[in-house]
Amino acid sequence: MSITILDGGMSRELMRKNAPFHQPEWSAAALYEGSHFVQEVHEDFIAHGADVITTNSYAVVPFHIGEKRFSADGRMLADLAGRLAKQAVEKSGKVATQIAGSLPPMFGSYRADLIEPQRFAEIAQPLIAGLSPYVDLWLCETQSAIIEPVSIKALLPKDDRPLWVSFTLIDDEPTNEPKIRSGESVKQAVEKMVEIGVQAILFNCSQPEVMGEALAVTHQTLNQLQATHIRTGVYANAFAPQPKDATANDGLDEVRQDLDPNAYLAWARKWTEQGASIIGGCCGIGVEYIETLVKNLK
Repeated sequence: MSITILDGGMSRELMRKNAPFHQPEWSAAALYEGSHFVQEVHEDFIAHGADVITTNSYAVVPFHIGEKRFSADGRMLADLAGRLAKQAVEKSGKVATQIAGSLPPMFGSYRADLIEPQRFAEIAQPLIAGLSPYVDLWLCETQSAIIEPVSIKALLPKDDRPLWVSFTLIDDEPTNEPKIRSGESVKQAVEKMVEIGVQAILFNCSQPEVMGEALAVTHQTLNQLQATHIRTGVYANAFAPQPKDATANDGLDEVRQDLDPNAYLAWARKWTEQGASIIGGCCGIGVEYIETLVKNLK
């Protein structure tokens, strides 16, 4: 099985470089105040072997930059995020590197309770329009509820670019079956993703410990639906469990000390043994982690 390696988390790499980084703008601050840092992070992940880099558009939503600035700057920032990723690929000379257009939670990470269904088009369309000239695939990431990717899918350009959807899982309390943060089951989410025709189903921005059970249910459901052509993947974070009332832009979460690159590799090996073919990292997973994955999984 061929393994595709994603990049890792953008935010901590920006902080390493002393790039502009503050709340509530999060990683969008660098787009405003130091965009060359964003390109440098992309270049670092490419140099360390990532097959796919993800645009720095995660925080380009009203939740992070505010309603007024999003209305004025949203499309411009998305365009800049796409252009920086494209420039990084061109500068690297590794033209096979793909660019994933990050379509984040439109109403805040982990918070299905904050979703306003009537506003999906208003927020998503500027992001899609800005990113579209640069991206090879679309990545709806850190999705807390099924309604999120379903709503976004209807807004995407009608072309042959793949749609990958990545859900975030409940990881702060035991559950009888793996669930995304809305409380909907992974099985329900997978069934709907098959129905809307995604090319990959992933799990991200949750602890490594909860990913295996979600993968198992995913593969079982894909087998039942005769949809084994859909790829699966994981890019976990290095945070402690995030509660239901988590507020993603209140401050920086502590990174676990027990999850070094080799410990993360051990988890990644388990995921690939379960059938996952797309592996990367989310918050707190830096370039050294990606390098370790590349050396051992490729």
